[in-house]
Amino acid sequence: MKVYEADKVTDKLRKNGIDAAAMHSKKSQGARTDALSRFKSGKLPVLVATDLISRGIDIKFLPHVINYELPRSPKDYIHRIGRTGRAENPGEAITFVTPEDVHHFRVIQKKMGKWVTMIDSEGMDLSGF
Repeated sequence: MKVYEADKVTDKLRKNGIDAAAMHSKKSQGARTDALSRFKSGKLPVLVATDLISRGIDIKFLPHVINYELPRSPKDYIHRIGRTGRAENPGEAITFVTPEDVHHFRVIQKKMGKWVTMIDSEGMDLSGF
């Protein structure tokens, strides 16, 4: 996710009553540390992050990882979704896949050796979410 996209998603979540913070390379180290600390302590329910934190961050219980954009590298995707469901805790990874990304997502699944069920969102009633 690009820096401006992380900020746009965070703004949209806040406008809809969901407390969230963006974490990306254009944020100061203090702002990043504060956001991660609030997220890890449970005071911040949503952390919108770029690949800046896809590796090397230890979060003990992360029930959901939502991929707004696919990373180019299958290894980066594996690191992203590997943040959830650790140490036998339940976890779920959700990935938004555009029609343009379907082929790339299939490549990622092939490299992982795992296939996931894809749900077509066209026609879904998402009002109220």
